Amino acid sequence: MNYVSVENLTKSYGIKVLFQNINFHVNEGDKIAIVAKNGSGKSTLLKILMGKEIADSGTVNINKDIQVVLFDQEIEFDSDLTIDEFMMTLDSAPIQALKNYHKSLLSTDYDFIEKALAEMEIHKAWDLENDMKQILSQLKITDLEAKMGNLSGGQIKRVALAKLLTETRAEHRHTLLIMDEPTNHLDVEMVEWLESYLSKAKITLILVTHDRYFLDAVCGIIWEMEDKNLYFHNGSYATYLENKMIREDNMNSTIDKANNLYRKELEWMRRQPKARTTKSKSRQDDFYETEKIAKTDTRKESLELDFEMKRLGNKILELRDISKSYGDKLLLKDFSYQFQRGEKVGIVGKNGAGKSTLLNIIQGLEPKDSGEIETGETIKFGYFSQKGLKYKEDERVIDFIKEISENFPLANGKTISASQFLRLFLFDDQTQYSPISKLSGGEKRRLHLMYILYQNPNFLIFDEPTNDLDLPTLTVLENFLLNFQGSLIIVSHDRYFMDRIVDHILAFEGEGKIRDFIGNFSEYRDAKSREDAMEKNAVSKPQPVKEIVAVAAKEVIQTSSPKRKMSFKEQRELETIEKEMPELEEKRAKLMDQLNNETEYEKVAKLSAELETISEKLEEYEMRWLELQEI
Repeated sequence: MNYVSVENLTKSYGIKVLFQNINFHVNEGDKIAIVAKNGSGKSTLLKILMGKEIADSGTVNINKDIQVVLFDQEIEFDSDLTIDEFMMTLDSAPIQALKNYHKSLLSTDYDFIEKALAEMEIHKAWDLENDMKQILSQLKITDLEAKMGNLSGGQIKRVALAKLLTETRAEHRHTLLIMDEPTNHLDVEMVEWLESYLSKAKITLILVTHDRYFLDAVCGIIWEMEDKNLYFHNGSYATYLENKMIREDNMNSTIDKANNLYRKELEWMRRQPKARTTKSKSRQDDFYETEKIAKTDTRKESLELDFEMKRLGNKILELRDISKSYGDKLLLKDFSYQFQRGEKVGIVGKNGAGKSTLLNIIQGLEPKDSGEIETGETIKFGYFSQKGLKYKEDERVIDFIKEISENFPLANGKTISASQFLRLFLFDDQTQYSPISKLSGGEKRRLHLMYILYQNPNFLIFDEPTNDLDLPTLTVLENFLLNFQGSLIIVSHDRYFMDRIVDHILAFEGEGKIRDFIGNFSEYRDAKSREDAMEKNAVSKPQPVKEIVAVAAKEVIQTSSPKRKMSFKEQRELETIEKEMPELEEKRAKLMDQLNNETEYEKVAKLSAELETISEKLEEYEMRWLELQEI
């Protein structure tokens, strides 16, 4: 069933063209991710589909039987409403039926009661209230009488998400769900729950996200917005990267051919007299078209990573017995840690556990209750916080960066200009001379990041740096950080980002406890899951022997075909699988890391083929492991 058909859609803001004459279709069951750098028009396109923005030209045809639902980054709510009241503001027939049913319980009007019961049947609303409470519970929202105005930003996001998911369940008509950065401000546990929910749900979805693990788990189609066009890719994020590389190689080949033809035609143009024949006029038109292709700018400047950083001394940063509480809530208890030169530390934990508090204490922005902090004399912090960028309303992007310095120093003694540095972080010449106030939210976030890096710190502290950053910028940032010679602390819920960058985890596990773990984020999560499982098994109350024998005997009697004993061959097969699966997972992670850094088409193709082979082998092992476990 076709949900949406779009033809020749164009949208501009002033002289900036976001997209031009794009065409696409959305069919039932499609799960689509949109990938583009900030300012390319992702959010604008979603608003056009919602009817909240008007295109300059083109047509948008939405099936009359389709309900379009948007989960936006900007959430509107009445701060005086309780969570329960906010959830019941849903504008749908099943919700209205549920409201009337609740009223009927207090009514003595028989006709009203009968009508309310009939509406509950018609709209299949009997299970709706349980569905709503189940979703709220999964998203860790338990106090339904709490006022919306008293909630944190993360809690508001989760309540809004619960409302949206309830709406999609409540409406039994066809629904197109549109989600703009749904994982922002959610902790890892919530992200993984949402990832599982959306991947299993029979829904039609258009998604904008920077979380590559989330994207791969949920979506099978990628739309790439670039250079005013829309490109389509079926498959994973790795497939999209491969296709993009092929397209760029083909484009460069076309430009090379056009350049050769352009030089010949330019010589002809200069030789011709002013009076032109009709035949030569046609050749002139071809010349101008060739010139346009030949002068296409496909420069993909790579970031110069050998920048001249201020020297780190022997002493970096040492924390001794740091404690911090807010009232009865203990965040840090006698925490000690000595940071090393070049160390890349990731900080993880649930929202409100004290991660940002620790960052503030390290920089002296917030007082500690007790303990000592010793910072090296040569340390220059660069702090990328969740707070917005401060700028003058009419200030241009290029001037904002030049306030720090006209040039950025490199280790080889050379420098690059402020404009070149901006271009490395995907600010084209037109955007550089635009007022900051005209930038999109994501572009402002990117400029804020640049502002920190351009000051040339030797100790970077990032608090949720990936929120609102686009995937192209994240790739640039990751490559920058991988080669950063200074020390680094990152607080982030982006699993892919953490796996690529950090080699050491400090995990806030509650009650002031911070665990020191050597390894990346996924390795920490795996270790924690195994420990939790072992702990759960250890605390399970053992049954008395007589009860065990009785239960076993009962099972033998009730079961017509009891499980057979695993053969020696099967036992060896299970041991082999359990040994090789972690090795294959490690190989897969390394291949994904190589793919994100590789630019040569032949190598990309080879790596993609290897990745596919390993992924298939892993899937076979996982299925066989489950079969053997059942035996």
